[in-house]
Amino acid sequence: MRRNATTLLGIAACAGLLAGCDLSMTEQRKLTTYAPTALWPDGTTARPLPAGVVAQGDIERAAAAKDPPPVTEALLTRGRERFGVFCAPCHGLAGDGDGVIVAHGFPAPPSYHIDRLLAAPAQHFYDVIGNGYGVMFSYADRVPPHDRWAIAAYIRALQLSRRTKVADVPDVGEHVR
Repeated sequence: MRRNATTLLGIAACAGLLAGCDLSMTEQRKLTTYAPTALWPDGTTARPLPAGVVAQGDIERAAAAKDPPPVTEALLTRGRERFGVFCAPCHGLAGDGDGVIVAHGFPAPPSYHIDRLLAAPAQHFYDVIGNGYGVMFSYADRVPPHDRWAIAAYIRALQLSRRTKVADVPDVGEHVR
């Protein structure tokens, strides 16, 4: 008798729960694309894309990834500024892999002045910034393609500055004084 009462109570509870369901749970109101609405000031449900959105198969972005801009003073200045923001905390201001985060126990990144990275093409640095490498995560969402090339050019300038002799620089005496 006790089992029958428990079963009947369970069936009644399920019936009560199911009675609360109706079509409104499956047929909900929604906004369809290009339908008029008073929800936004422009009166349309189609929203503009946020800044920085990249379409899959974006031909211009793919071309920017393969064709570096010409190295100019403005590009190197931009690269130095972006390097200081995104790269120096790990790689250090001179690219030796002795940034601030290394002092806090994080793994040291390789120095830009080792033979492997001296021989690497600029495309390698561009790709590492965009895709990450080892424990470095991708900066693709933070550093646009033009800035990646600027950083790669600045890394090259750092590498060259370490290997250049004073005798190789014309008119260096004028700049040192």
